[in-house]
Amino acid sequence: MNVMLSDAVDGFRLAYDRIGEGPAVVLLHGWPGDRTDYRLLAPMLAERGFEVVVPDLRGFGESDSQSMDPAQYGVAAQGRSVVGLVEELGLERPVLAGYDVGSRIAQGIARSGPELIEGLVIAPPLPGIGKRVYSEQAQAEFWYQAFHRLPVIEELIDGKPDAVRSYLRHFWTHWSGPGFEPELDHLVEVYSAPGAFTASIQWYRAGAGSVATSAAETAPPSYDRIAVPTVVLWPEFDPLFPRAWSDRLDDFFSDVRLRLVDGVGHYAPLEYPDILAEEIVGLG
Repeated sequence: MNVMLSDAVDGFRLAYDRIGEGPAVVLLHGWPGDRTDYRLLAPMLAERGFEVVVPDLRGFGESDSQSMDPAQYGVAAQGRSVVGLVEELGLERPVLAGYDVGSRIAQGIARSGPELIEGLVIAPPLPGIGKRVYSEQAQAEFWYQAFHRLPVIEELIDGKPDAVRSYLRHFWTHWSGPGFEPELDHLVEVYSAPGAFTASIQWYRAGAGSVATSAAETAPPSYDRIAVPTVVLWPEFDPLFPRAWSDRLDDFFSDVRLRLVDGVGHYAPLEYPDILAEEIVGLG
């Protein structure tokens, strides 16, 4: 795949890969990752007759990160770039799939522009967590979101490859399921460029992380729930999002199906790409 650059939205161009022909799918990555999170899934979908578009989100990978204004990196801002890419490429009602940061962005697009997409295939985070995010167990996992808002992180990690590798290794080993072996060389290289790590955490500085989002959420009235067909994949071994937190999906989605995925952790496209492909094909 040859990387391409989108037209600018709010001054940001997105780097993206595009392969295959057929119904469109847009795959949205998480933190700490980039578009290569989908290196297994994208070819699977292309082989099954889909056009697959995989962007680096604002502030990640080879996409633009020239502004350090956190407001340019939240759900709405990231969503504008993704919608801009969909419209620029003339994609007709794509399925959006995502996990982690990408899941939140996909949900935001489904809420603000349901006519633009066919449906969602997403893994946590999901709404319905509420004040449970303040529990002792949850806070022991979500400490990094408060840390990411501190300026000292630039001194400790940004532009320092050894520190970046140690920090990313913690999350890739702790959040993944049994037996998963992360391949970090590419991400360490990308995240170690001066300013790259700081750009990647602007999402949290924008207040878009799970702690801030979950604590402030309220269930919408029935007529204002996300209405597009949605498949939620909930892994067994994601320490951030225990399965008990899947109990309120119907309060936020009007057409949702929950599928529990055993034996895997947080990194959906690398830990269970075959299941993601199956569900995307079912919606596409």
